[in-house]
Amino acid sequence: MILFTFVLQENIPKEEGDSLAVDESLFHRIGAGDTAALDDLYHQTERALYAFCVSLTRDHELSKEIMQETYLKILSAAHLYKPMGKPLAWMFTIAKNIYYTEYKKRSRVQLEDTSLLGNDKRFSYVTDLEDRMVLEQVLAHLTEEEREIILLYAVSGMKHKEISESLGMKLSTVLSKYHRGLKKLRTYLEEGRS
Repeated sequence: MILFTFVLQENIPKEEGDSLAVDESLFHRIGAGDTAALDDLYHQTERALYAFCVSLTRDHELSKEIMQETYLKILSAAHLYKPMGKPLAWMFTIAKNIYYTEYKKRSRVQLEDTSLLGNDKRFSYVTDLEDRMVLEQVLAHLTEEEREIILLYAVSGMKHKEISESLGMKLSTVLSKYHRGLKKLRTYLEEGRS
């Protein structure tokens, strides 16, 4: 699994061209009805937004739904975007608000039974049952912020500074939570191997 490989590896520096820069003019073009701009935005941000959604939901299908709704909200509200140098932060805020709304709706409608992992739809993108159980257990040991930061770094390839700007946290806080989360994951995975 990518996440486990990432956690157990030493810090490997990313290549220079790996930075995630979102062209803020895309929002103006989307607001003016340019659908090609929405396609461009989607291709520039899909991995980062997916990693962020998975860090919130821990559910592949729900993450895809939140992503779709986020891009729809962007389509309808792009004309309201004010360029401030943090387009991902704006997108993450939209996604987080959609998640919280969905979470409130679902918690009122049904109580989730987590005792039957075999029938659990969370982590449906992981096909091996043993990997699903390990992934669920590993992610449960992290705080929500640690999970967000590690998944954004590991899955979407964002740099710590970009994560800091996108989540509206100080760089020192992001680095601290990242290293604390990695330490938790390494400890958990190493204990599992002994």
